[in-house]
Amino acid sequence: MTQPLGPVMLDVEGTRLRDEERQLISRAEVGGVLLFARNTPDVATTQALIGQIRECRPDILVAIDQEGGRVQRLKEGVTPIPPMAVLGRHFAESPEAALTLTQDAGWLLGMEMAACGFDLSFAPVLDLDDSRSPAIGSRSFSPDPEVTTALAGAFIDGLHDAGMVAVGKHFPGHGGARQDSHFGIAEDTRSLAELREHDLVPFARLASKLDGVMPAHVIYSAFDDRPAGFSPSWLGMLREELGFKGAIFSDDLTMAAAHAVGSPCERAEAAWGAGCDMAVVCNAPEAAREIVAACEGRQAPRIAKLRYARARPTLASLTAISRWRRTHVRLEALNESE
Repeated sequence: MTQPLGPVMLDVEGTRLRDEERQLISRAEVGGVLLFARNTPDVATTQALIGQIRECRPDILVAIDQEGGRVQRLKEGVTPIPPMAVLGRHFAESPEAALTLTQDAGWLLGMEMAACGFDLSFAPVLDLDDSRSPAIGSRSFSPDPEVTTALAGAFIDGLHDAGMVAVGKHFPGHGGARQDSHFGIAEDTRSLAELREHDLVPFARLASKLDGVMPAHVIYSAFDDRPAGFSPSWLGMLREELGFKGAIFSDDLTMAAAHAVGSPCERAEAAWGAGCDMAVVCNAPEAAREIVAACEGRQAPRIAKLRYARARPTLASLTAISRWRRTHVRLEALNESE
């Protein structure tokens, strides 16, 4: 009998599962595993590790941050994806060509990650880069909300073409925070009206196309004194005003900006209480064990819908597809031009 998916996503230490990791992953409260660069030095090692994870839990979600540019955990054996800002610059020169290439890039990324064994990549980034945020930069398609909406929409279409879900981040927009939430408290002091006219635009326009959303660990102090991922007001807006029906993932609860909320268990409870479906906790195995133990019997019904449901391609079979060959060559050329 298939175990239900629980509301915790955690990581593992290396390229092979340790016995204690097998035991933890086997817990029904664990709904997903997020792999990092240390776990994915090449395709064969990645596939072997995912195989071990699925021996423990055949139904569990396996995720990766594979956006392109500097956030690309698996590099050896797959197509290098340029930073999304490169596609934004291409849009300024040739909008139709850029939209086509961006959709193809989403498709290629989705197909390659599916071939490696992943269910999802946390992409696309919907943040608007205005050169203020050290956390975003070239990860953003553009500082222009209309351009970002168009290109991100095309990227989402490409992921869906590949049978893979799209998870937009970081709601309601990390681009205006001058601090990096990985390393400290991050705050955006702009008014809600300013955010609605700018950073919120891609999320509002694309809410119906997204399968998942990850909120920012940023405090938007003119609206709420809690980071968005711990704010019932922000996540309520996402559900009620924007009409988002998919799954909400917390950003990593071990990031410095999340520590102000309290202990690991308090952070997880605050995220779930605000409206997150899944608490993501990485690089802190003791905290992960505490959170899993504290939420015994809890489930996250929306999460199961994110599993990759098609027959998985092989990387070798993709080379026979003209769309893959064409896109691979064009993306490699963009990388070389950087």
